[in-house]
Amino acid sequence: MEIKPLLTGLLSLLLYPSAHAQMQADGYKGIWFTLGQPSAYGDKYSGGLGTYTANHVPMAVYAPQARKTFFVFGGTPSATERTLQIMVSYYDHRSGMLPKPIILLEKTGVNDPHDNPSINIDHQGYIWIFVSGRNTRRPGSIYKSNFPYDITSFTKILEDDITYPQPWPMAPDKFIHLFTRYTNGRELYWTTSTNGLQWATPQKLAGFGGHYQISTRHQQTIFTAFNYHPNGDVDKRTNIYLLMSSSHGQKWTNIDHIPLPTPITKSVNDALVHNYESEGKRVYLNDLNTDKNGNPVILAVISRDHRPGPQGNPREWVIWKRQNNQWVSRTICTSSHNYDMGSIYIKGKHWTVIGPTQTGPQRWGTGGEMAIWSSHDEGNTWSMTRQLTQNSAYNHSYARRPLNAHKDFYAFWGDGHADTLSPSKLYFTTKRGIVYQLPYQMTTSFTKPIKYKAP
Repeated sequence: MEIKPLLTGLLSLLLYPSAHAQMQADGYKGIWFTLGQPSAYGDKYSGGLGTYTANHVPMAVYAPQARKTFFVFGGTPSATERTLQIMVSYYDHRSGMLPKPIILLEKTGVNDPHDNPSINIDHQGYIWIFVSGRNTRRPGSIYKSNFPYDITSFTKILEDDITYPQPWPMAPDKFIHLFTRYTNGRELYWTTSTNGLQWATPQKLAGFGGHYQISTRHQQTIFTAFNYHPNGDVDKRTNIYLLMSSSHGQKWTNIDHIPLPTPITKSVNDALVHNYESEGKRVYLNDLNTDKNGNPVILAVISRDHRPGPQGNPREWVIWKRQNNQWVSRTICTSSHNYDMGSIYIKGKHWTVIGPTQTGPQRWGTGGEMAIWSSHDEGNTWSMTRQLTQNSAYNHSYARRPLNAHKDFYAFWGDGHADTLSPSKLYFTTKRGIVYQLPYQMTTSFTKPIKYKAP
């Protein structure tokens, strides 16, 4: 028996009467999900979606003080029991070990990874987990760890109408939280707090048809990139917009620092990065990062059809970046599905994208085989430098970038059969491209990950 976690949990119950010590799962089992919208080429999206969606940001954080990468995912009790469990765990970079994951919350009657969590760590080391809801029928919730860099017990702080949570601690006494509400389609909101315990009344950021957003933080500036849904139709999602705030949400501007009154209510506005609507193209936002100068870089998959199959090709992986004070785009590669989701990493002139860009065993299904794409000229030209998985039984997808990513836990994702219910295993890769599987079944409290070998 591990004595330290047990004592920590008991102490938390004494210090925090409203807290509860968490149960441990017996391994890393990702949730499998199907949207239930079949076509001649399979479901609109389905498979192992433990690290879904791109709009849950971030899902992992490296804490240098603890030398651990903390992460969350959507789990399930077994491959056949599809009850969503909100999971939290960590990778210990000193020992190379993983604990049994903690079950923060079991969503009885829910098998939908739209309710997956996001995670962040404040300046004192407390771990915050924001659990997504789904419209008003399934509220979201916020949890805070009872001790810094510790996952043995949490206190529930708030339950509210929260979907696609994106929490950002900004300073020792500031939080900003970007999220979605279904007030008139999917509309974007933000709220602020000085301690994470009490939150200001949410304010609407954008609402013209509906939106999906991705966000990031650079120093004390928040960036959010979002698309829009003409007439509220998510299958027609298009355009890319970008807003930023360096005033803790008091004022929002475009990239040229032109103020935009909120909420934004028209599709033609000064936040527009590119008008894909005029080209008849769909936009699937993947990730948002910043370059060496603090300028935003947007990663997206651009498609010609919302349905799976060849009619949507070419599905182009593109970046949008700032060059000579203008927005410019560059194409990285192509893949076969709208929900082939990956992440972008930026260090000086060397930029990297990790994602399921290679054809997988379920050819037209969500995801594929994972690969690393590299650029040595700030995203102008790209080449594939390593294929991470191959000859897989199931497709891999939703490669997530940890905040402050450590070289030994650089991206993590899940796999799953894209066409039929299957187990879903979880993986991570090092920066060098060495892949490990998180143990699906554990009999001890701690264990090392399993080095991946292609079949």
